[in-house]
Amino acid sequence: MIGKKKTHNQGLLIAITAFCLVLHGCTREQQDNVAQSTAADNQSVYEWKMITSWPKNSPALGTLPEDFAEIVEKMSNGRMLIRVYGANELVGGLEVFDAVSRGVAEIGHTGAYYWQGKIPASPFFTTIPFGMTSYEQDAWLRYGGGNELWQELYAPFNLFPVRGGNSGVQMFGWFNKEINSLEDLQGLKMRIPSLGGEVFRRAGGVAETMEASEVLTALQTGRLDAAEFVSPYNDLAAGYHTVADYYYYPGWHEPGSTLETIFNKEKLDALPSDLREILMAGTEVMNQLLLDLFMAENNKALRTLVEDHGVQLRRLPDDVLIELRRISEEVVAELGQTDEITARVYESWKSFKDGAMNYNRIAEEALIEARKLPSN
Repeated sequence: MIGKKKTHNQGLLIAITAFCLVLHGCTREQQDNVAQSTAADNQSVYEWKMITSWPKNSPALGTLPEDFAEIVEKMSNGRMLIRVYGANELVGGLEVFDAVSRGVAEIGHTGAYYWQGKIPASPFFTTIPFGMTSYEQDAWLRYGGGNELWQELYAPFNLFPVRGGNSGVQMFGWFNKEINSLEDLQGLKMRIPSLGGEVFRRAGGVAETMEASEVLTALQTGRLDAAEFVSPYNDLAAGYHTVADYYYYPGWHEPGSTLETIFNKEKLDALPSDLREILMAGTEVMNQLLLDLFMAENNKALRTLVEDHGVQLRRLPDDVLIELRRISEEVVAELGQTDEITARVYESWKSFKDGAMNYNRIAEEALIEARKLPSN
């Protein structure tokens, strides 16, 4: 719910009155009413709740929503106050979508692919196995039509989604045995959500979806044989290296995972326009900060895992990656045929991905290969 209380010294009444005076066709009484109403809106404090799918204070995932709340408070001059709740503090981490839709909280920070059971196309707005990287995904959402499709999908649920960060290419995850061939995946119980989980299942594994807060215990007790979460920065803090020896890459299942900030649309629409713009600007800042933070911290965390904790860093064999890619293409193409709107999302996403890959062959990929050339 929105809580309001009067504040002072907003310094906006003169500007508001001047605006009203130039409104075409307004009577003096109408101008006065508009000025009084607008001034009241700009003297109100809105106290909102933000719920997340991440453990409280988890590096990056848990801390950036707090930064978002602080940014919004400063930009609004204290008119928008947001209290952030971690997973299971107010609702469960996988209950964020429904809770924001109902108005239990006004904002959620989570991942769209958790809602595939409600919205088949939702994984396209988080990540697709062997799909787009972080900045390719961001570009599709912002300039390739992705945002418009995303908003169309969420509108029936009284939700307004925007991007709220990106993890970059993730690690494949933690294993209690080496993976030398496809046979080593057979019957392996792994925490891996969404389409990556479906690919893993078709490759012979057993895929499970669970909250991040449950993963460590599940690995300790043997309920899981393997688990993926994010990248070294988060994984080190979570302590997975204490219960699994092998750390595998690349993160084929999540090559550029967009996190979503979802707003209760009714509550968002009821805000003064300047506060709506401040919230949108705050999500853009959080989107960039999250990716920057992962880039800055992942290498340091990986060195700690390997050098200080003896973690065995392993690359998946080529034949395993080739088969996982083949299955991934099959799974994604099938998803694209689910219904009319999913087909539209798939075609938009695939067209943009193909174009990005075509350019990146002579841009990012060519540069990375050039950096590997021996120096004289």
